Amino acid sequence: MRTLGTIKTTPRTTQAPKGFVFYKGPSVLDSQPIVVIGTLETTNKKTGDMVQVWILREDVSPVAATKTGEDASVCGSCPHRWHTGGACYVNVGHAPRGIYDAYTRGVYPLYDPAEHERLLRHRKIRLGAYGDPAAAPYELMNYLAGIGIGHTGYTHQARHKNFDERFLSICMVSADSPKQAQQWHEKGARTFRVAMSGDGLFDNEIECLADSMGMTCLECGKCDGNKRDDQNIVIAVHGARQKRFKTSTIIPTVSIA
Repeated sequence: MRTLGTIKTTPRTTQAPKGFVFYKGPSVLDSQPIVVIGTLETTNKKTGDMVQVWILREDVSPVAATKTGEDASVCGSCPHRWHTGGACYVNVGHAPRGIYDAYTRGVYPLYDPAEHERLLRHRKIRLGAYGDPAAAPYELMNYLAGIGIGHTGYTHQARHKNFDERFLSICMVSADSPKQAQQWHEKGARTFRVAMSGDGLFDNEIECLADSMGMTCLECGKCDGNKRDDQNIVIAVHGARQKRFKTSTIIPTVSIA
């Protein structure tokens, strides 16, 4: 028998987690398996240092899902899905695939409020770095929207048959034309509208401050649904697939710079 002093031991590490698994279960949109993951670090210059929340198919990589149409579990009826030839600016082969691969390797522990909530309390949280927040249970997303010092969120599911209208309190409705935006304004929702260069704005709309003033989402924080009585947001179409975005109606008011 060796003495205690000769036993080799492995030092215990206290490395902080890179993120968490907030939810594994059926999609609200089509009941297929999804996973909701939050990552604590980002290189996204537009959003700034926000906690990024990813909604992914749990059993299929995001790249494969866009090819098979299984991305409907997380993107629902969004007209910009890659599977339908849409203009989505997210390159699923980059961050979403990396997050999914890390998940399959067991990188992210299951979220435990008692242990991990302190890591979120002084952060702003982005609901839906990829995937639509409305694909996950409202109770989870409402918790995440309220746990930190602010949040942003967008949904394209407001007309989906399984849409939970409570999401209008924490998410902007994504609008693809002035007409759509106006319809949702009349229903009391706030909108985030993508516009073509040269389009105008309604009186109750302002240009995204990332475009007009170079602010990050972390600094701005206006895209938090009906949690504030504030203007609606318009952003010029962007991303590698922006030429696929065709919907546009010119409004003869203030032009987007």
